Amino acid sequence: MFDFKKVFKVEYAPDQQPQIIKIPKIKYLAVSGMGDPNQEDGEYQKSIELLYPIAYGLKMSYKTDYKIENFIEYVVPPLEGLWWIPNLKGMDYQRKHELRFISLLRLPDFITIKHVEDLKAIISKKKKMDFSKVEYFEYDEELCVQMLHIGPYDSEPETVEKMHVFMDKEGYTLDFSERMHHEIYLSDPRKTSMDKLKTIIRHPIKRK
Repeated sequence: MFDFKKVFKVEYAPDQQPQIIKIPKIKYLAVSGMGDPNQEDGEYQKSIELLYPIAYGLKMSYKTDYKIENFIEYVVPPLEGLWWIPNLKGMDYQRKHELRFISLLRLPDFITIKHVEDLKAIISKKKKMDFSKVEYFEYDEELCVQMLHIGPYDSEPETVEKMHVFMDKEGYTLDFSERMHHEIYLSDPRKTSMDKLKTIIRHPIKRK
């Protein structure tokens, strides 16, 4: 069974040391929203509730009447998120109520926008829910600095500082002109203690 984490180890299994990495254009399921991610019943929590039924509907489609050409069985990859604050280049962890986000689940290359739209219609009818906010999304991340962060989300600035010092020494500068703060959640916070949470952090960069 195809597993993104095992195939793309550079992208999903970095060390606790900063590294420069170039990411190709990737297909995702996406739900956009705004607000504090910790808010109970907030838009962020609802975005996740919308993503997974479609993700698993696509994953298990081969067992239904809906067939996808060139389908290969695969593991649904970790949840990801793009984060930003309007008119701010970078991230401010103290202004969570101003955050905008795109919650993401990566898709295999053989999944198309038509497959996503078809499954939205099928799952909406089956669950009697509105999945219109779920979108097919492509993101060309290109050149980044990334690092594995272990610990609470609120302690991420310490890791981010290490990333920025490293990239500066390597001759790079931040480039938030069209790209965003990116997090990949390797741990489930419902099942993992805060001090052991594993999160990949990526920031877009360019040569000085």
